[in-house]
Amino acid sequence: MAVPETLLHTPLHDRHVELGAKMVPFAGWEMPVQYAGVIPEHRAVRTDAGVFDVSHMGELEVEGPRARDLLQAALSNDIDRIEIGDAQYTLLTNEDGGIVDDLIVYRLGDCFYLLVVNASNREADYAWLKEREVPGSDVRDVSDECGLLAVQGPRAMERLGLPPAKPFTFAETTIDGVEVMVNRTGYTGEDGCELLCMSEDATRLWDAVLERGAVSCGLGARDTLRLEVCYPLHGNDIGPDTDAISAGLGWACALDTEFEGVDVLRRVKEAGPERRLVAFVMDEKAIPRHGMAIEGGGEVTSGTHSPMLEIGIGMGYVPSAQAKAGSELTIDVRGKARRARVVKKPIYKRED
Repeated sequence: MAVPETLLHTPLHDRHVELGAKMVPFAGWEMPVQYAGVIPEHRAVRTDAGVFDVSHMGELEVEGPRARDLLQAALSNDIDRIEIGDAQYTLLTNEDGGIVDDLIVYRLGDCFYLLVVNASNREADYAWLKEREVPGSDVRDVSDECGLLAVQGPRAMERLGLPPAKPFTFAETTIDGVEVMVNRTGYTGEDGCELLCMSEDATRLWDAVLERGAVSCGLGARDTLRLEVCYPLHGNDIGPDTDAISAGLGWACALDTEFEGVDVLRRVKEAGPERRLVAFVMDEKAIPRHGMAIEGGGEVTSGTHSPMLEIGIGMGYVPSAQAKAGSELTIDVRGKARRARVVKKPIYKRED
C-alpha cells in the first residue's frame, strides 16, 4: 500500500483554510487553487488588485567576495548589468543549454545576492549551485525563514500605499508595521510587487493586505494570468530539455559571457532553432491543454480558457516554419481537429 505524500504547508496555510480556499497538492505543497473562483480572481487582478501566497517559492542567498564569479558562470544573463537595488530575470542552464530553472536574482550588496527560484526546483537549484561553489562564495537556502506575497494589479501599489518604482528594482520598507522587501516583480503581466518578509510575519502581512482591499487569489488564476501574457512555466513550457533560444528567451542570455551551455546556445542562435515556442489562440470553440498534439510535429505546452478574451489560448512548440504570427495550426483536442493560429506575444494586452 502506497504511503501518502506528506505535503508541506506555507505560513499562511491556516488562513487559506479559514477563507474557504480549495486546497490542492502543488510541487510538494498544499496550496490554494482558488477561493471565490478562478475567473473572478483573475479579473480582480486585471482590474484592481489581488494577492497570492507564493511562500512556497525558494530563496537562496549567495554571498562572498567571489559570489559574482559563481553566479556569472552559472546564470545565463549578465549579472554585471545590475546594481545594488536591482533585480534581473535569468536562467540556470545545464551543459546542453537546457533550462534547469528560471529565476530572479536580486543584488543586495557588493558581494551579496538573493535568488528567488521555483518551488519545485528549490532543492535541485541549491544542490546545483552548492556543487559549483568556488572559494570565497557561500550558497545558503533560507527559504524556510521567508514568507512571500505577490500583490498584483493596476491598483496594487496604490492599495499598499507604496510610491511608484521602476520594474525589477527593490527597496525595504514597512507595511502596517511589518518589515518587508518590496520587489517590483511579478508573474501576471500587471503592475504590482512581491513582498518578502520573515515567515513569522507572513500572517500579519496577509491580513493587512486583505484589509487594504486586495482580493485573495489562488494558483488557478496565477496560471491563467501568466498564460495570457505568455510567461513560461518551468516544467511545462521550459525545462532541462528545452533551450532558451527555441523558447524565445534569448533576451535573457548574454551570449558574450561564459556560462554553462553557452556554446550550445550560440550554435542554436547561429543556425536558427528547429522549433520555437509560440503563442496561439483557438479559432474554434475548444480549450487546448498541455500535451495535445499540434499537426506537423508540434505540441501544446500550456493551454487554458482566457477569462479576459473568452477564447481558448495557449503556447506550444512548433517547427520554425510554422512559428510566424498568422500561421494556421491544427490541434488535436480530445480526438477532434481544431483550428488555431499563431499570434504575437503577449496574447492579452491592456487597452489604454
